[in-house]
Amino acid sequence: MTENPRLIHGVQMPCWVYGTAWKEEQTQSLVEMALRQGFRGIDTANQRRHYHEAAVGQAIAVALESGLTTRDALFLQTKFTFRSGQDHRLPYDPAAPVAVQVEQSFASSLNHLRVDVIDAYLLHGPSVRVGLSAADWEAWRAMESLYDRGLARLLGVSNVTREQLERLCQKARIAPAIVQNRCYAERGWDRDVRAYCEANGMSYQGFSLLTANRSILNHPQLAQIAARHGRTVSQVVFRFAWEKGMIPLTGTTNAEHMRQDLDIAHFRLDPSEIELLERLGER
Repeated sequence: MTENPRLIHGVQMPCWVYGTAWKEEQTQSLVEMALRQGFRGIDTANQRRHYHEAAVGQAIAVALESGLTTRDALFLQTKFTFRSGQDHRLPYDPAAPVAVQVEQSFASSLNHLRVDVIDAYLLHGPSVRVGLSAADWEAWRAMESLYDRGLARLLGVSNVTREQLERLCQKARIAPAIVQNRCYAERGWDRDVRAYCEANGMSYQGFSLLTANRSILNHPQLAQIAARHGRTVSQVVFRFAWEKGMIPLTGTTNAEHMRQDLDIAHFRLDPSEIELLERLGER
């Protein structure tokens, strides 16, 4: 069970998203498992280097055909990835203009996922570390075209700094509705980007909440909070993410952990515990 879905620009987004990176030949079975446990938000990318998007589509097809869920109940999110983030298995012509690459990658995603509309289409990170390049803007304009045609219901960006996000929002015709970043406790759980999202009506998705923060998972104070609530440390971290307005991603391959993740709706953290976790591990 999860909290109620959030309404973002008229689109219902679940408060949990299941991430499908690095699953390879297990992708289909794990996505099917996640759907059976109750996940209704699925994140992938047309980046064969780290994702098996076609296998995600196979799992969705099985779930729909079996009556486990309906297309309207699912939130499907995928991404366009620049050439530098790909291996040799490209979903587009690398010699084509970036706008054409976006169109080709998106068409391939529709085919992989066996759907007509993508609920959220994300730029899988800018092409440069600082600022935004001409290629970034060409990709975003092509994504805006997909949005205009009703093919992508929401647009977003991943792996972005606050400065890049501000630049994008200043000049985008269709501003991002979603920001998805790796979330480090030592950096205040991406506090600056989260604050900008909150101030500008964007939904923040946090990934690697556990894997990026292994150093604090054994922290005595975190263990004390977990014991106080009769919960696992992982559940406390994910509940903290909820309390801070994040939508967490989990990529667990364990059915029991999936159930535990979805069960965080059944307890709340005290304000003092939230404040402690906000600062825990911060440099």
